[in-house]
Formats: sequence, structure tokens, C-alpha cells
Amino acid sequence: MTEMTSTIDRPTAAPSPATIFEAIVKQVAVVATYNRGEVTLAPHAIYTRADEVYVDALTVEREGKPPKEEKIGTFKLAGLGGLRVTPRRFSVSPLYQGVDKRYEYTMLMEVDRTA
Repeated sequence: MTEMTSTIDRPTAAPSPATIFEAIVKQVAVVATYNRGEVTLAPHAIYTRADEVYVDALTVEREGKPPKEEKIGTFKLAGLGGLRVTPRRFSVSPLYQGVDKRYEYTMLMEVDRTA
């Protein structure tokens, strides 16, 4: 008799920061599952806080629709399931200021605001 295992029982791999690094360098959006829905994000920064990795990103789409208002949101990297880079390019949002107390000593990478 063969043993059957459920995918529910298997731990899922944590998303890799390398995916966000690539997206920031190339200024391309990522797609992920977040809170059970699909989101397209334009990542602007990746940093650590309280031993967790976070991404500040502009939400480009949620469930295939643009958001009602443009804003930079904070996403816990571990909560971004099925994270993958897309070919969709983005420009740095004027909403992203970068210089903030929460980034002090914890910034791993951010978009180039001079380009």
C-alpha cells in the first residue's frame, strides 16, 4: 500500500528575499498571494524589523484590479505566498520617501531614487 500525503501537511518554503532584491534592482513588479488574494506589488524597499523581513511596496493590483488609492504598504515577506517576479516594469513612486526611522540600520535594499 502506498502512503498518501497531503500538501496541507507539508511545510511551505518561506519566500526568498532574493526575489525582492531582483525586483528592486530591475524595477519590476512581483505577484504573490497575500491574505488569500492575489496582489501585484512594486517593491521599493526590503528591511528587517524584530528579526522579521518586511517589504514596502506600492500595490499595483489586488485581485486584478487597481487599488482605490495609491499608497505604499508594508508586507511581511513570510506572508507573501507564491512570490514571483513579473516582466511588468514600474517607476519609483513619489510616495516612497526612503529616509525613515524604521529603516535605520535595517535596510537591506531599496530602489534607486536618483534614476
